[in-house]
Amino acid sequence: MPEISSTGQAIEARFLVEQGRFTLDVDLRLPGRGVTALFGHSGSGKTTLLRCLAGLARPRAGRLVVNGEVWLDTDRNVFLPTHKRPLGYVFQEASLFAHLSVRKNLRYGLDRVAARERRVDLEQAAELLGIGHLLERDPGGLSGGERQRVGIARALLTSPRLLLLDEPLAALDQKRKLEILPYLERLHDELDIPVLYVTHAPEEVARLADHLVLLEAGRALASGAIADTLARLDLPLALADDASVVLEGIVADHDARYGLLSLALPGGRASLTVVHAPVERGRAMRVAVKARDVSLIAGNELHTSSSVLNLLPAVVSDIADDADPAQVVVRLDVDGSPLLARITRYSLDRLGIIAGVRVWAQVKAVSLLA
Repeated sequence: MPEISSTGQAIEARFLVEQGRFTLDVDLRLPGRGVTALFGHSGSGKTTLLRCLAGLARPRAGRLVVNGEVWLDTDRNVFLPTHKRPLGYVFQEASLFAHLSVRKNLRYGLDRVAARERRVDLEQAAELLGIGHLLERDPGGLSGGERQRVGIARALLTSPRLLLLDEPLAALDQKRKLEILPYLERLHDELDIPVLYVTHAPEEVARLADHLVLLEAGRALASGAIADTLARLDLPLALADDASVVLEGIVADHDARYGLLSLALPGGRASLTVVHAPVERGRAMRVAVKARDVSLIAGNELHTSSSVLNLLPAVVSDIADDADPAQVVVRLDVDGSPLLARITRYSLDRLGIIAGVRVWAQVKAVSLLA
């Protein structure tokens, strides 16, 4: 059994790995619940870090504690092998057993755990991933998205204390990605299992992650809550062409005639209108807002006849130069929630926008990703 530490609900991950010319050198303290995204370009160290967590790579030096259980401590010669680590691991390809039905593939995961230690049953996993109708099918007849959902369900049935997802959507086309993302969101909302999710897709980070680790050349450039980290102007994420932030809101109303959902934002003064199907009132939702979809109005020059539905009162907190010298990125504070806007330098000067001034942020309802 893993050794018990006093660290509580958190994941300590300190690894030093040397592989030829590449070195992974990280020292992280991550939340012991929710979804942590490991984000970075190819070669940044995402998969190496995941392999260290799984015990598939053995660091030259390091320590790993998962919610109080010590899985690795090189100073004390502790190394729990992969088969003794209570984790689930899902790769880009589901790697299902072709000679077994979906049900028997799932049973393979379930049977690895003693009955008294099972935290997820087969029916629950099938319902969460929407695969109940596939249980008697053979893997060869499944779509890529269906196969991946079965693979995730099989990993869940090992009742893991840590779930590792290594770019699970990378091999899927856009249609299949959109098919599987809602199921991943359900895992986030309904299961109390910490998830480490490797991706290089910003839209997946925005929709799924609570915490973000930004990796570059084997180092962690940043590690923090998703809303704050995405909006940091000292990081390359905020200056990327597809830079976005995540806003959390509570469903306040739905207009059935126009298909518009109203979300109340923290602070009580601002709300967002989103093109979306009905959702029950009071439910928490997150919305990704791209910096390029936000425009600014200085002072009180509001235009009530505008087609833009969202006008958010904001204060300019910081301004950074964009890679394009004709543009800048403006960080805004909307009642404590950070927002980014990419505007031209001409507009910045013409409107007299500087840190500390009050502005209105305009966001089209159709540009919001809920």
